[in-house]
Amino acid sequence: MRALLDALELAPDAVDWLDPAALDFPLRVPRGFVDRMQPGDPQDPLLLQVLPQRAETRSAPGYVADPLSERDYHQTPGLIHKYHGRALLITTAACGVHCRYCFRRSFPYHEAREGADGWEPALAALRSSPDIEEIILSGGDPLSLSDGRLQRLIEQLDAMPQLRRLRIHTRQPVVLPERVTDDLLRLLTRSRLQRVMVLHSNHPNELDERVGQALSRLRQAGFTLLNQSVLLAGVNNDAEVLARLSERLFALGVLPYYLHGLDPVAGSAHFEVTEAAARGIMRDLNAMLPGYLVPRLVREVPGASGKLPVPW
Repeated sequence: MRALLDALELAPDAVDWLDPAALDFPLRVPRGFVDRMQPGDPQDPLLLQVLPQRAETRSAPGYVADPLSERDYHQTPGLIHKYHGRALLITTAACGVHCRYCFRRSFPYHEAREGADGWEPALAALRSSPDIEEIILSGGDPLSLSDGRLQRLIEQLDAMPQLRRLRIHTRQPVVLPERVTDDLLRLLTRSRLQRVMVLHSNHPNELDERVGQALSRLRQAGFTLLNQSVLLAGVNNDAEVLARLSERLFALGVLPYYLHGLDPVAGSAHFEVTEAAARGIMRDLNAMLPGYLVPRLVREVPGASGKLPVPW
């Protein structure tokens, strides 16, 4: 924590920070991501996404450890099957950055360890599920896996004839763009599956030149690139900021996809944006941008058949 504050030229009393040792969800942020933060600014929108704050220790009504009731859909270790035709594979607990609003910050990865280490129960369940056409690799962050482990996993998925699409949910190309190497691209392009990558970026300042280069390489490798953001108080709850984000994404070949309402995970209530405020932001955003650059405002509700659009 002190190293982060020193890098940003911030005095310890400039922010209401919390010793990460007091949390089960520690501070983790790559130095390259820190370099995109504004020194001396305790309200930098990138800093606020990763900085443990005392507000995380305050309980709030409705904010719980498992806000999406994922345990109800996690009968097979490592596999979450909530929606028709697609399933999500928890590939690893590791992630390149710990976002303080992460809805899986309290996920019981130890219960999925068998799936994370060998994936055999999850793969066996997929082989016996002819209705699943799309597999979503998530985590943690699937690009935290070594190239060798990722290749072995994708080879096994490739061998399942019912699968048509491979979707990778990752923040790595944004926070750690050097992960997009020649070796990674080679192993990903060997797959017969149609490839989709859903990135996670919340603010235009996240998208520097190195990120742009990584995304260009992914596009050239045949990936359809989408972005999903989370609406966060103090970070991007402003139509102008979100418009700049959409414009920057599209310039880099990424289509804005979802703008998520905050999942009410315990410790994240200080990021909440009211639904009324979100609707106002969306109306302003719609007036600023062509329709194809306006992300869909959605909320995930346990038990629903898909993400629910929030009318505005």
